[in-house]
Order: sequence, then C-alpha cells, then structure tokens
Amino acid sequence: MTLPLHVLPTRLAICRLPPDAVLPSWAGGPFVSTTRTDNELSVVCAEASIPEDIAANRGWRALAVSGPLDFSLTGVLASLAGPLAAAGVSIFAISTYDTDYLLVKASDLPKAAEILSAAGHSVIL
Repeated sequence: MTLPLHVLPTRLAICRLPPDAVLPSWAGGPFVSTTRTDNELSVVCAEASIPEDIAANRGWRALAVSGPLDFSLTGVLASLAGPLAAAGVSIFAISTYDTDYLLVKASDLPKAAEILSAAGHSVIL
C-alpha cells in the first residue's frame, strides 16, 4: 500500500487532564483532537497555546495521510507504523472520519520521512 502524506506546519503537544475536565479554551489552533475516557481527557493541540502548568508532552509534528480514506481499507496504520517501529521511531496515532495522522517527535521528523519514503510512501515536508 502506497500512501501520500504531508506534514502539518504546527508543532503539537499531547496533554492529559482529569477525566471530568471541561475542554479548556486554550485547546485550539488548526489541529485539535480530544479523547475522553473514564481515566483522562487527552487533548492534542498547538504546543504554543498550552499553559506551562499543564501536564503535556511537547514537541510533536503530524504527518497526515491524504484523504478521505474509505472505511473498507485495511492496513493503513500498519503500513506506516511498522517501518517506523522497526527503526525505533515512536508514534502517537490519531484517526478521524476522513483520514489518519501520525505524530512523531519533531526531532524524529526527518528520519520518519526518510523511513516512510523508503517504505514506498510519498512524504511532502
């Protein structure tokens, strides 16, 4: 499976808030993803908008799979995550209705792009 990907320009962070927290006003920007479970509220958003006192893992960049993707497709994330895992590059995956996003640490972005290109994907930086 060959997939076209492009890198989003915004540096992102992954935040952890209490499970009953209200979605904060600072959780904005061109890319925002939220997931609420019984244990936490996770927010992925622009790193620059997050207050310093918030528990956050900062310094992520997102690779977006050009979509929309059909729900019948199989192996999309595996075709991306597999080569990166084999090379020791950690990811944080987010799926939406239309497509998938792979977050990698900003310092790993050049290596991730090289690995994914070598695996047959096209990556636009």
